[in-house]
Amino acid sequence: MTEYRLLNLSLEKLGEIFARRDWAYRDVPSGDHTEKSFAWPGEPDENIMICVHKGRDIQENFHRQDFFFLNFAYKGDYGAISYRHDNHVVIHENECYIGQPFTGYALTAHSREEIIIIGILIRKETFFRTFLPVLSADARLFHFFLNPQADQFSDEFLRLKFDEPFTVRTLLEMMVIEYAHPQEDTQAILQPMVLTLLMQIARRLRLSAAVPENETLSDRIIRYMGEHTDAVTLKDIANHFSYHPNYISSLLHQETGKTFSEILLGQRMSRAITLLENTSLSIEEIALMLGYSNSSNFYKAFRKYFGRSPREYAVSASDSSETFHPKSISPHHHRPGGGAPCL
Repeated sequence: MTEYRLLNLSLEKLGEIFARRDWAYRDVPSGDHTEKSFAWPGEPDENIMICVHKGRDIQENFHRQDFFFLNFAYKGDYGAISYRHDNHVVIHENECYIGQPFTGYALTAHSREEIIIIGILIRKETFFRTFLPVLSADARLFHFFLNPQADQFSDEFLRLKFDEPFTVRTLLEMMVIEYAHPQEDTQAILQPMVLTLLMQIARRLRLSAAVPENETLSDRIIRYMGEHTDAVTLKDIANHFSYHPNYISSLLHQETGKTFSEILLGQRMSRAITLLENTSLSIEEIALMLGYSNSSNFYKAFRKYFGRSPREYAVSASDSSETFHPKSISPHHHRPGGGAPCL
């Protein structure tokens, strides 16, 4: 069997499975009422799912989901409706739409030609433990994936276009074939593929990011530090920007009133709070993600900075904060029709 035929058969198989799959709703609190959200639709031992939608027409009900997802327009264009302002965007071929848990979403498409959408679904805990540590160097991705659970004004989705999509399409095709013909080690094989895909997305974001107007050298240094909080040193900064470490140190103190170490500590502590409040990662896992060689050093730094330990902060935040409620879906968002849910 040729690779082309194997790919087409795999796309067809996953498309049929997607249409038959029993997608389960669950009730989630939202203020004084509950809303419907899709729970994890895969098998209990699955942490990653590869889904394929094939067809000419789709009109979903507006809904939420309890997992991270990435939908790639493999063939043709499709529409996506997000929560804010009934926001409708068109995802063109070779573009992807990335969404977080609990954000509202609906797929819509009408075409004379067949549309193929490849979706990657990732369990929350798997994403936090396996993928976030690698992606956390990118400040935009870090906040995009975590802030929506606490900030109703955060971005709800990322839309990316791949001008040279060969690598991304190849990765997706490999995942489709693997998932369509599962073996005992399929989940283990999918994991590095998904990680590579997410790193390609992070690279694309970096390349497309606009440089702020009137950005000073100190601004650039602080931004670079924020992208490397887990491993950056003053020597690294000096080498990267081709200045003497003493000059970098003096410049930062003159411009900000803080030392290099104080700026870096503030960035690390800010991320620590975000991780403590929005994930179930252990203190040890958070310490490693932030660049501490052991949790003891992280404990000491955190206590000195906030006046209490990470565990005390986590317990206090849990006791004093209200249960997270996703943004309410207003009646005008409920779409007629049905069919399979989003990928």
